Amino acid sequence: MQKIRKGDKVVVLAGKDKGRTGEVLSVAPKEEKAVVRGINMVKRHQRQTQTQEAGIISKEAPIQLSNLAVADPKDGKPTRVGFRIEQDGKKVRVAKRSGELIDG
Repeated sequence: MQKIRKGDKVVVLAGKDKGRTGEVLSVAPKEEKAVVRGINMVKRHQRQTQTQEAGIISKEAPIQLSNLAVADPKDGKPTRVGFRIEQDGKKVRVAKRSGELIDG
């Protein structure tokens, strides 16, 4: 089970967007990278296609997983992730900071 998953609210720990929060759009575990909405924006030249206009567009670039931390559901501050086995045998993610369940 991954510590950071698609849909999680994360806080950036290092880099040009340090301290900002965003939602994870996708995770690439083998490359140890994630794409976060509104974080690590880069400009790219876009060739015109039938559906898209030509020009310079801004889009999110992948960011290293080590530079991200899950936001605590209670106060929104960065926290580490732990795992716990529930009564029904399910393995769930838990915020180390507050002990709250991380829904996802």
